[in-house]
Amino acid sequence: MAREHEAEEETALAALLQTYSVEVTARDERSLGAVAEILRPGTEVFVANLPNESAEVLVRAAARLRRAGLTPVPHIVARNIGSRREFKEMLAGLAGEAEVQKALVLGGDRDRPAGEFDTALQLIQTGLLQEHGIRRIAVACYPEGHPRIADDVLWQALRDKLDAAAEAGLDAALVSQFLFDPQLVVTFAKALRSAGIAAPLRVGVAGPANRTKLMKYALRCGVGASLRVLRERGNLARNVLAGFTPDELLGEIALAQAVDPSLGIAGVHFFTFGDPARSARWAEEQRQPSRQDAMAGA
Repeated sequence: MAREHEAEEETALAALLQTYSVEVTARDERSLGAVAEILRPGTEVFVANLPNESAEVLVRAAARLRRAGLTPVPHIVARNIGSRREFKEMLAGLAGEAEVQKALVLGGDRDRPAGEFDTALQLIQTGLLQEHGIRRIAVACYPEGHPRIADDVLWQALRDKLDAAAEAGLDAALVSQFLFDPQLVVTFAKALRSAGIAAPLRVGVAGPANRTKLMKYALRCGVGASLRVLRERGNLARNVLAGFTPDELLGEIALAQAVDPSLGIAGVHFFTFGDPARSARWAEEQRQPSRQDAMAGA
């Protein structure tokens, strides 16, 4: 019975990982080169645009990924944009040099906006995204909540962004912050569907990283609460703290989606902490049937 459950989880995980994305920063030349060598053609690579980093850096990274046969998904961060004109120039560069058709639209964490934009909603409402060929957007969501924003505010902001995207004719998907408790993802997905939100959910997970780096980012990103699960589940703790995205974490989420497709969990997004190649290798391994299953089916 245990082996049967493991096999079902393996199969579900392989199915979930048919769609996955990794994240790089625009200036990380080493990571840009690595994903170009490792990832399958067409794989989405999210490109983070850090505060005080010029639009040219983002455009150049996105264009490099496009030339490598990958699909660049730039972060477009409201609080990093100095003006409407700067926003238009960024979009023109992304469209013209990198053929960008999808972007992750974010508000941003900096305390003071660089210009007139403060929220992702404002960017969506400008109409400039679709004018520059972007037809699909991703927006962030927080199954565990946000350390500085109340839950009711988060939910209303999410509804407002999705409504604005629909009104603008943009297809919208959700990408969650990374966490370590699979039940939080399932509960959040059920809450979305109960609220009438049908946008597909791509679950965010921490990619392979050393323990110190993983803890630092987890606490900074406000997912410290789900770290408690590590103290309660020994296998999961060992896998995560050893620096591997755990089979158990994604396996449980994948199995829940297989059992209840209405959850709408449609793939995985890896937060890679500067090493997207490790996340890609892990994901590709899980997409393949195990040796034991292959032999059994021969």
